[in-house]
Amino acid sequence: MSDRAGFPDLVQPFRIENANVRGRLVRLGPAYAEALDRHDYPETVGELLGETLAMSAALAASLKYDGIFTLQAQGNGPVGMIVADVTSEGHLRAYARISEDDGAYEAAADPAARGSVPRLIGSGHLAFTVDQGPDTDRYQGITPLEGATLTDCAHTYFRQSEQLDTAIMIGAHAGGNGGAPRASALMIQRLPGDRLPDLPDEEAEERWRRSVILMSSLTTDEMLNPSLHHRDLLFRLFHEDGVRVYETRPLELRCRCSREKVASVLARFRPDELGDMRAEDGRLVATCEFCRTDYFFDDEDLAELQSA
Repeated sequence: MSDRAGFPDLVQPFRIENANVRGRLVRLGPAYAEALDRHDYPETVGELLGETLAMSAALAASLKYDGIFTLQAQGNGPVGMIVADVTSEGHLRAYARISEDDGAYEAAADPAARGSVPRLIGSGHLAFTVDQGPDTDRYQGITPLEGATLTDCAHTYFRQSEQLDTAIMIGAHAGGNGGAPRASALMIQRLPGDRLPDLPDEEAEERWRRSVILMSSLTTDEMLNPSLHHRDLLFRLFHEDGVRVYETRPLELRCRCSREKVASVLARFRPDELGDMRAEDGRLVATCEFCRTDYFFDDEDLAELQSA
């Protein structure tokens, strides 16, 4: 079995039986590799992208929604923005935008910046958005980027929000030294007490702390080990407290861009603005930042847009 084949794209839901705890284990192999193949990121940024993808998939899998879940980090560092979104069908995509300022690429590529939110993204904010369509209210939660890592920033959001007690671990390997790209996230949440009504509050708190401690014993290497089956990983961590696994949910890298969607955006610009976007051959080229697909529009196409 190949390295990549041993790490399928999936979400594994589970429950710790002797505690009010549910969880999601995310693994991304081929989807993460494909996302990297479409861009030319330095390894440090590629790993941050993998962490963002994995965390987005874990958070999305914990919600009931019909639409798009988006995680976006924006700051004043060399990586000015990184965004990932996940549809309710399990289709995901992501990209990172490296600043065009002098020295930004070199700063982002510095091995010393690996995993560091302050050094890569800088000061800014982390936003979580659920969009279920034009006829529904959009939910958004925003928190400052406070923490050394993306995991720390997520925990800051969980502490400040009114959501369930949540703990999360994320990791990514961008494929250096010949290995295949892999990303993973493990998230657990404390459920309301009425799931085990006879459990005293102190005991419920103790069982939650124990679950967090057991999860924290997991190493990044174990999370990203293609030889360790995802269910075996959960059994190793939580078997003493009883772990029940449910049906896995597949994930797939799939962009939602299209020529029609790009055209609808271009139609909002004035003719002089469109003229400034033209390439040397007179055509306008619009590139999707997620999948890097190019869409070309000539004079006839642009005239049709303006007359629509």
